[in-house]
This record gives sequence, structure tokens and C-alpha cells, in this order.
Amino acid sequence: MVAQTDLEHVLDHTRELWDELRGERLFITGGTGFIGSWLLDTFAYANERLCLNASALVLTRGRHDNRPGISFHIGDVRTFVSPKGEFPFVIHGAVESSTDTYLDDQFDVITRGTQRVLDFAGRAGTKKLIFLGSGAVYSGTSPYADGKRIGETTCACSPVPSVIARLFCFVGPYQPLDSHFAIGNFIRAGLAGGPIRVYGDGTTERSYLYAADLAVWLWTLLFRGAPGQPYNVGSEEVVTIGELAHRVAGAFHPAVKVEIEKTPEPGRVADRYVPLSTAGAIQLGLRQWVGLDDAIARTIRWHGGRDGQ
Repeated sequence: MVAQTDLEHVLDHTRELWDELRGERLFITGGTGFIGSWLLDTFAYANERLCLNASALVLTRGRHDNRPGISFHIGDVRTFVSPKGEFPFVIHGAVESSTDTYLDDQFDVITRGTQRVLDFAGRAGTKKLIFLGSGAVYSGTSPYADGKRIGETTCACSPVPSVIARLFCFVGPYQPLDSHFAIGNFIRAGLAGGPIRVYGDGTTERSYLYAADLAVWLWTLLFRGAPGQPYNVGSEEVVTIGELAHRVAGAFHPAVKVEIEKTPEPGRVADRYVPLSTAGAIQLGLRQWVGLDDAIARTIRWHGGRDGQ
């Protein structure tokens, strides 16, 4: 469970949205990973605090213990047996972005899985679906990026009203510290006492939205987003990977050492993966509330408390 302050932060910024879910059922795919765990924690908190009497059914490949208002439905997103009854709201995000997850069938999981979920939603009386896409659709050429592009198109061609959330980079509790996310690797190295190693030249540009803000964005898009509209989801606070390493290192006391392996090449254009979040900001009042340094500190506290470090 994430910190009470984070749960309150999400509820404070979404309180007026939840009445649409009162007494209703929500179906979630991809509800057991980093983002899904935040959605379940914040749903459970709002459900209890606001006495919504709502329920969430989460599609999962493995067994999980039920929680108040939350139960699990075993199945593969491509072939699952449709649960009975109506589900007015659906959140579809059932694929990891990691390059080594579903290595052989990642494209198939995204494309067939999206069609399967839309077919189910069409029978379940769904009035709003949010598709968790990726900023990789702008420039990526991987099976993951290609699958997300097709997933967006599939949603756009479906009669089910669908909002597209193009996700960028995030940081927060539940984020794995041993995957392809640089910030997670940096925090893991810091928790171990350092050094934090950057294997490139440190000039790559990224931005990181704290997971509590991410949850605010996703719940707002589900309930208030315009069907057919793609929304970039992420921070516009640009940081190079080298700067990020030093900011993570400085969050520890004492600060840990940073090692940057390569020297930048003169004139080389840095790789950049940063969203322009204008639509969400203008239409829905969404923004970044938690700054990067605070986000790093909160994530370190959560992982340190969990691991006893």
C-alpha cells in the first residue's frame, strides 16, 4: 500500500469525479503491475472514504488475494472468458513496457488483447474505456510501440467510447528497481550504498511524473477525457540522465557517488523523450503537483521502509 499522504493527494484532486462510479463495476486489465497497483490502491481508498459501494474486477494471469471491493479474474488478455454482467468503465493496460517482457509475443498481447477487451466492453455496456498507450508511438519502432499504435487505431475504430492515454516516464512506489527504467536502477544503487552508474554519456533527456500525479491524471481521463482524444501523460520538467543520477544521489544522506561512463560527443543531438501535455492541461486542468526531487525522496522512503534499509 502506498503512503496515506499519497492516497489523500489523489483523492483531493479527484473527489468530484467518483460519483460516476457509485454502485458501479469497473474492469481493469494490467492491474497488478506498477501503474495497476496505484490504480487499485487509490480506487480502494476512494471507495471506502466516499462510501461508493463500487467494485473492481481485475484480469490477471495468476492468483491474487481479494481486497474489499476488489476481486480477480484469471485469464490471458487475448483469450479470457468474459465475466458476466455490466461494466460501465474499463481500464485497459495489460502489457508491460519492458523489452524483455513478452519478448516473443508482446505485439500479439497488445493487438489481440485490445481487440478482446473491446469485444468484451461492447457486450458489457461499457460507456467509457481508457487505453493505456505509450509516448513510444511518436518515434518507437519496437513491437511494443507498433502494438500500441495499432491498439490506438483499434480503439478509435470501435463503437466503445475510448480515451487514449499516451504514457511517458514515471517514478514512485511499486516501480521495479531492477528493470529497464533508469530512475529505478539509480534508486536501487543508492539504497545499496552506491555508486550510481550511468553507462552512456548522461545527455539523454527524460522527464518523470510522480505516480500519485499519474493516478490523478488517469482517473480524470477515465471520467472526463474526450473519447477519441489522445492525451500525453507525463511531466514537462526536463532532466538529463546525468542530472537525474546526481539528483537521486543527493537524496541519500550522505550522498552516494555517481559515475558517468562516457564523455559527451561535441555536436551530438541528445535523445529526448519528453511529452507536451497541452491537451490535458488546457481541457482538464491537469498538471504536475509533486516535483521531481520530492518524488524521488518519497520513492526512496517507500522502498527503504519496505526493505528495512
